Amino acid sequence: MAFTIFDPQQEMLRRMRENDFSGRIRPGEDVAAWQAIARRKLETLLGLPFEQVDPEPEICWTREREDCTETRFNVRSERDVRVLCHILVPKAVRKEIPLMVCLQGHSTGMHISLGVPKFPGDAEDIEGDRDFARQAVRHGYAALAVEQRAFGECGGTEKGPDCYQPAVQALLLGRTLIGERCWDIKCALEAVYRLFPTVDKSRTALMGNSGGGTTTFYASALFTFVSAAMPSCAFSGFLPSIGAQKHCICNYVPGIMKEFDMAELAGLIAPRPLVIVSGQHDGIFPLESAREQFEIARTRYYVPLGAEDSIRHVIGAQGHRFYAAESWPVFENLTGWHKA
Repeated sequence: MAFTIFDPQQEMLRRMRENDFSGRIRPGEDVAAWQAIARRKLETLLGLPFEQVDPEPEICWTREREDCTETRFNVRSERDVRVLCHILVPKAVRKEIPLMVCLQGHSTGMHISLGVPKFPGDAEDIEGDRDFARQAVRHGYAALAVEQRAFGECGGTEKGPDCYQPAVQALLLGRTLIGERCWDIKCALEAVYRLFPTVDKSRTALMGNSGGGTTTFYASALFTFVSAAMPSCAFSGFLPSIGAQKHCICNYVPGIMKEFDMAELAGLIAPRPLVIVSGQHDGIFPLESAREQFEIARTRYYVPLGAEDSIRHVIGAQGHRFYAAESWPVFENLTGWHKA
């Protein structure tokens, strides 16, 4: 007797292809009004907000490096959670210095952003222009490296991140790991503004590659106090990237694709400067889809706000990595911070 084999993956791919993204802006809708509604939807999808607590920052140590002063500190983001951070402040410091929040991707920890290898394979990871904090200092920024939950000293191992169990535990509680990571950044920044008065809170940017780029996107979409963003190798339509391929579970937000695609996250950042970095041969965040989502973000969200010149797409010649030489000049041209 013949029977039909049911393939649930193919059925879900069909549903995703036919999805209409009900939270996407509609023709003629005011962008600012859409953003207010969409940001609340995104908060809910991520399981935010959490209870606001005093950050109670604790400085662990401070040491002098050749070109900067490095401080290790931790802050409280929830009643039972403390976030580990390092901040690098250039020695040639101005009264008001811009701040770059540096977020590593799926690696052994934030020491990758600091350019300090600790475990086998770290040096190769850093070579992909992933020493974000060191780059930021060279460009005259203070650099804040935040250890993301389930990475490095906040739940990872010397073999890499350990996202699965924290992510599914969060889901059981109506939360998401990506939402928790965004909340940690918010609380860390509140502490930085208190501890380091030379930091210019009106010039706070986020950057990161892969999983760090994902957090950069979500946090910049959520928090309007973020002035600019430079996510790398984390931008593509949900369907061809995390929908059609196996990714770390920390990328997944229940129900988000019913409302938004990645272009909408970029739309929530508008009109603030946004430099999206892609790799030409990045197989897990396909370039063709990244180009498509970029154009949607530009035309539907940035152009109506008169900010078409505030969003750029930088495409590196290789794969899943950051491209410092190509990206920093574009970022500095958009923000103009290096001239201040």
